[in-house]
Amino acid sequence: MNFFFLTLIIFVIVYLFLNWFAKTSSKKISKGIRILTIVLSAILAIIMVYAGRFLFSLPFVLMILPLIKTKAGLSLFQLFRIWSLIRILKNSGRFNFNNMNQNLNKQSISIEEAYKILNLDPKKKYTKDEVLISYKKIMKKIHPDISPELTRLASIVNEAKEVILKSLN
Repeated sequence: MNFFFLTLIIFVIVYLFLNWFAKTSSKKISKGIRILTIVLSAILAIIMVYAGRFLFSLPFVLMILPLIKTKAGLSLFQLFRIWSLIRILKNSGRFNFNNMNQNLNKQSISIEEAYKILNLDPKKKYTKDEVLISYKKIMKKIHPDISPELTRLASIVNEAKEVILKSLN
């Protein structure tokens, strides 16, 4: 029932527009198109100013990077995993983007944090090989050779691996 009324309204609007278009002179039409172009450009500019705040945010970059051919060949899932890893570390206070001081947070990582960092379930029992496989998957994407800015993040992942391997022995 609603679909019928929606279709009827669309047809009436199209009819009125075409009727106006047929009866109006070309000068008025070109002036209308010019005004419409200016108004739409202003609206687009306002939208871009508002959206510009989010343009270089981490979630936006994570959505866009798979569309661009990257050297590391990251998929959307891998980028989401790196983003969640950074979020976990940021929430725990171990990784701060504003202050890249290497002496920050000298306390050791808890076992629960280490499992979260390596994307492992703390309740499940893992072998040394399973821990190393998970570690290697993460390090392939954040190794300092790929991006030197990720040195601190790579050291945290290394520390998490060591904590888990010590707890297995």
